[in-house]
Amino acid sequence: MTDPNRLSPGDPAPDFSLPDSEGTIVSLSDFRGRSVVVYFYPAAGTPGCTKQACDFRDNLALLGDAGYQVLGISPDKPEKLASFVENEKLTFPLLADPGKTVLTEWGAFGEKKNYGRIVQGVIRSTFVVNPDGTIAKAMYNVRATGHVAKLLRDLKLAG
Repeated sequence: MTDPNRLSPGDPAPDFSLPDSEGTIVSLSDFRGRSVVVYFYPAAGTPGCTKQACDFRDNLALLGDAGYQVLGISPDKPEKLASFVENEKLTFPLLADPGKTVLTEWGAFGEKKNYGRIVQGVIRSTFVVNPDGTIAKAMYNVRATGHVAKLLRDLKLAG
C-alpha cells in the first residue's frame, strides 16, 4: 500500500519557502532551471543525520559539477541548524521546517516503524527534482549511512 501523500517521479515538486540556518528565506522555485537534491532528516546533530550531512558535504563538488544543488530540511529551528552547519562545516543550505508543513507535503512526515513500534516522525527521504520542477526520483525510508553513495550511483556520478 502506498501512502497517498507520497510523491512519485513525474509529480510536481511542492514549492516551499523556508528559513535557512541564518534566517534567510530559501524557496525551491529559486532553483528552477537546475536539478535539486532535497533531503529530509529527523534532527541536526544526531549521529545518523550528521553522517548523512557530512556525506553530502563531502560529495558536494561532484554533485555541483553535475548541476545538482543540495538542500537539507528538518524540523529543527534555524538556531540549531546554525550550530550544526558550523560544527560540521556544512557548505549547503539547511532549511528549518519546525511546523513540519513541507515535511508533510512531501510525504516525509508520518507513521514509521521505530524499533518495531509505529510512531509519528520524520521519514528520512531524498528527492531529485528536475530543472522543470517535477520529481525525477523519490526515495523514502533511506538509510543515513551509504545513502549518498547509492544516490551518486543512481545519478550515474559514481561507479
